Amino acid sequence: MTDKSQIKLSETVVLIDTAFLNFVITDMKGYFEETLQRTLQDIDLSMLTTYLTLDAGIVEGKNEVQFLFVYDKDSNKLQNCQPSDLKNELNGVAFQSPFGEYLFASVPSEGMVSREDLFLDLLSIISDSADVKKMIIISFNEEYGDKVTTILSEVKEKEVIQFRMNEPQIPVEYKWDMLAFPVMQALGIRADELQ
Repeated sequence: MTDKSQIKLSETVVLIDTAFLNFVITDMKGYFEETLQRTLQDIDLSMLTTYLTLDAGIVEGKNEVQFLFVYDKDSNKLQNCQPSDLKNELNGVAFQSPFGEYLFASVPSEGMVSREDLFLDLLSIISDSADVKKMIIISFNEEYGDKVTTILSEVKEKEVIQFRMNEPQIPVEYKWDMLAFPVMQALGIRADELQ
């Protein structure tokens, strides 16, 4: 079990299941390359993270946004993204933007726990943390979405935004948004191409 007192969290935390993000990016890139009859650019991760936080309501200023990428041996690199190596390029690094400082940490589920259990454990820690005011969640709902919904529905006094690929099957108490939109922007798909 993780010692919760040792984890220092930012006011805004983005928790991402890398396997799900990879699935979405790969699927959308293939679909839109076929539909638009052109090659799409690799995603600049700083742009994708900025689009995600904009859609989640982050405004320009001195924000500190912490990204936690949960991954296993099959998802240790972000697909079609630059930079992509979670262990060597995206752990303990940060960048400055007009929206504040974006900090990256990669959390492997090597052997001890499954990716799902690690994600749910971190989700509980973030939910319980007094430091965190805004939670942005990208979970693999097809694998364990009901457990995420249960945890998020009990979160009080925090702003919660979940990015998903489809509408929740039951009404939820928190905000949700479509993950497709920031991914499409980051892939360089223009609105006028979708007419």
